[in-house]
Amino acid sequence: VWLGEIDENSFHNIDDPNYERRKKNAFVGLTNLGATCYVNTFLQMWFLNLELRQALYLCPSTCSEYVAGEGIPKDKDYEPQTICEHLQYLFALLQNSKRRYIDPSGFVRALGLDTGQQQDAQEFSKLFMSLLEDTLSKQKNPDVRNIVQKQFCGEYAYVTCGRESKLVSKFYELELNIQGHKQLTDCITEFLKEEKLEGDNRYFCETCQSKQNATRKIRLLSLPCTLNLQLMRFVFDRQTGHKKKLNTYIGFSELLDMEPFMEQKNGVYVYELSAVLIHRGVSAYSGHYIAHVKDPQTGEWYKFNDEDIDKMEGKKLQLGIEEDLAEPSKSQTRKPKCGKGTHCSRNAYMLVYRLQTREKSLTIEVPAFLQELVERDNCKFEEWCNEMAEMRKQSVARGKIKHEEVKELYKRLPAEAGSPYDFISLEWLQKWLDESTPPKPIDNTACLCSHGKLHPDKISIMKRISEYVADFFYRRYGGGPRLNVKALCKDCVVERCRILRLKNQLNEDYKAVTNLLKITVKGNDGFWVGKASLRSWRQLALEQLNEQDEDTEHSNGKMNGNAQSKDESNEEKKEEEEELNFNEDIVCPHGDLCISENERRVVSKEAWEKLKQYFPKAPEFPNNKECCSQCKILEREGEENEALHKMMASEQKTSLQNLFHDKCRPCLGSWPQVWEGGVVGFEPRAWLFHVIKHVLVPLHSIALIWPSEWERIQKLFVVDHVIKITRTQAAGADPESTLYTSEPQLCPECREGLLCQQQRDLREYTQATIYIHKVVDNKKVMKDAAPELNVSSSEAEEEREENKPEGEQDPDFNQTNGGAKRQKVSHQSFISYQKQGIRRSTRHRKVRGEKALLVSANQTLKELKIQIMHAFSVAPFDQNLSIDGKILNDDTATLGSLGVIPESVILLKADEPLADYAAMDDVMQGEVGGWPGRFGGSRKEPHYCDCGRRFSGQGLCWIWVVKVEN
Repeated sequence: VWLGEIDENSFHNIDDPNYERRKKNAFVGLTNLGATCYVNTFLQMWFLNLELRQALYLCPSTCSEYVAGEGIPKDKDYEPQTICEHLQYLFALLQNSKRRYIDPSGFVRALGLDTGQQQDAQEFSKLFMSLLEDTLSKQKNPDVRNIVQKQFCGEYAYVTCGRESKLVSKFYELELNIQGHKQLTDCITEFLKEEKLEGDNRYFCETCQSKQNATRKIRLLSLPCTLNLQLMRFVFDRQTGHKKKLNTYIGFSELLDMEPFMEQKNGVYVYELSAVLIHRGVSAYSGHYIAHVKDPQTGEWYKFNDEDIDKMEGKKLQLGIEEDLAEPSKSQTRKPKCGKGTHCSRNAYMLVYRLQTREKSLTIEVPAFLQELVERDNCKFEEWCNEMAEMRKQSVARGKIKHEEVKELYKRLPAEAGSPYDFISLEWLQKWLDESTPPKPIDNTACLCSHGKLHPDKISIMKRISEYVADFFYRRYGGGPRLNVKALCKDCVVERCRILRLKNQLNEDYKAVTNLLKITVKGNDGFWVGKASLRSWRQLALEQLNEQDEDTEHSNGKMNGNAQSKDESNEEKKEEEEELNFNEDIVCPHGDLCISENERRVVSKEAWEKLKQYFPKAPEFPNNKECCSQCKILEREGEENEALHKMMASEQKTSLQNLFHDKCRPCLGSWPQVWEGGVVGFEPRAWLFHVIKHVLVPLHSIALIWPSEWERIQKLFVVDHVIKITRTQAAGADPESTLYTSEPQLCPECREGLLCQQQRDLREYTQATIYIHKVVDNKKVMKDAAPELNVSSSEAEEEREENKPEGEQDPDFNQTNGGAKRQKVSHQSFISYQKQGIRRSTRHRKVRGEKALLVSANQTLKELKIQIMHAFSVAPFDQNLSIDGKILNDDTATLGSLGVIPESVILLKADEPLADYAAMDDVMQGEVGGWPGRFGGSRKEPHYCDCGRRFSGQGLCWIWVVKVEN
């Protein structure tokens, strides 16, 4: 690439600053700050309202320097203080800036808008107009103070039964319902049509002092110069509970005669279309906003799409492109045909009409102080353009120099035969050719071996260059060390060659050793070798050679990473060597020849010498070598001990069977299982839980036996520590007064620490399952209210199992001996301890009316009630919760502080006035009836909002706002 012809633009990645310049006779765009396209559409529309722009320019500035006539200092940035000043400055930039687009971030910050969240465009228009009107109302100039009312404000009145309301209502836009309509005029007709007030929505007559059937309609009194028509495309979907967009086509004409809709015909009411605001997309919560606005001075239409502005051809409004960009929907209708002067759109959400009688030749001049600010911004823009152009020029100049340099060096790069040369990293050369990353000093340390010379395996990543080019590189960029013709490490090359020869020789030696092993060794000339080593000696030798090869290849620490990883790999290799070292399989623990002849064989001296070449450190045992004397002694003792052990085991088994079949033992647990040579599996005794429940050992590993039994066991087994439990109880005394003591005594510190840790673990969980059991007295009501909880056959069995006496359903409590019956315990304190101490099955048996919920310890009781509400359809204020007899009523407390631990069962008793649901539903239906055609229908079962309030309706929690006149 470098040797060919190169385009100048490839020497830089800087865009042409002239592309950012405003074109002649073009408008200025607005930057989209993330999700502010809806703001940009209204700003462009308001900017092209000449009367509004002129009035804003007349607003006096609060800038102290300008008021004093001193001018704004050049070293001080202008910061607007009010919304009017922000809009002034923004309009001045849109009018006379040299930029292709400007940044409205100051205006957006002043309004406190979230640039990452798209707001409702219609709501933004209403709120901003209200804010602007309130701000301008403080101005002394009437042309400024009343501009919003003159341009956008109209009036209408309600006419009830022929009587017109004395209170006149103002409007800044007419909100038109488009559902079910195809033409704009039909939408206006519905807005003004007569409405009947009947039933619960009857009109209260002040004369009659009672409610009467009546009719009501809206009468337009006056219309503004700029008529804003809001098409209600974003409506509330009662099925989903969210807004949705209506993608139906609405037809509208470029000329709109409002005279048929006015009762007083004494004015001019012919309007012409001046702006169409478009929403691309099918969702009400996403999409993109653009604006089609007519230039009031030239009559030409422009499409404003944030930074991009396109002029329409032939002074005509063209919406076809915008309509095609919308995503198709299942209920999409075919686009109707539009005649001359008419248009139709399924994405238009606002139409703006202007009176035809307004003056079109209005000339707007930017005030002097605003023009000064614009000129200052234009100077900054010119400086930026010059800076970018200079940077492009410098990049091109550097690129051309580099181009010539590469071509010159390439000619002298190869080293001629017999001429001195250097090795240099290919990676560094690639970085040198890449102008975007200026090369660092040359670093060849990664290619060095442990001897400080060039590693033979690194030749493939190096480039051999002439000494002349190497001198140029080191002179300009520095670094090192230089690797010349003498840099290649001869020691590493010799070692690599040796290993390669050994690998080649290994195949021949393997055949030779195999043949030598077939020869029978006579006399004492042979050597002992492990059979396992003989089977795998070839693989061991090959792995050993590979390890030597890797050590040679990675002898440079910088190539292998940090020293810690290298040490770890060396430790792993040592462990493997300990396991795989040749002939160590016949070495006994005392370091001598093992006594087992089945694990070794004799090989000839010639075979051993071949093997010794590959394993020079292998242990050597001649044929006449005696076995380990210590191992022989231990072998004899082991045979004697084994015989003795079998005899004792037989006696132990007989004695223990007689011992543990004593029916008078006070054991409440299962019988211990007797095995060959010992006793395991002792189960804890329930009545000992008074003491051992605090011992720091697993409970299932403790058993209680009589002293006579202990004496028998001591004779059969070696005892390290004796734990003695003493029960003291006076004759005829209450069983609760029984005292238990232990030798040695319990450790209070360990006991307290264990209990604290257990309590801490139970109260600091993050994801745990608890069970909510709904208590319902009437089982029939339970089935009707929760049919999904009907008991199956398997659940019925579990229910019968739950009704068994405490402990019988636990498999750990059953006797293994079928003839032994479970002893009855009637004492209440014993049962309480039994419940706490006996190990239960971890599977929780769910019963009817019970559901599992996932909770955390830091979750509040109120949040739990919300979960219960969704699971059982019981409002929080109707929930009575309890756990272990304790009422839970502090909604702000956490579950951990209330003692709710994993696998807890919380009882829920619901105060649900089931009989009052129909009556409450009738009341709600009466309230809904006051809004005919809006919220009809009701449901007979209760619903609950996330706030916890119960309501009836279509799954919504409504807030009613009532406007009271007079």
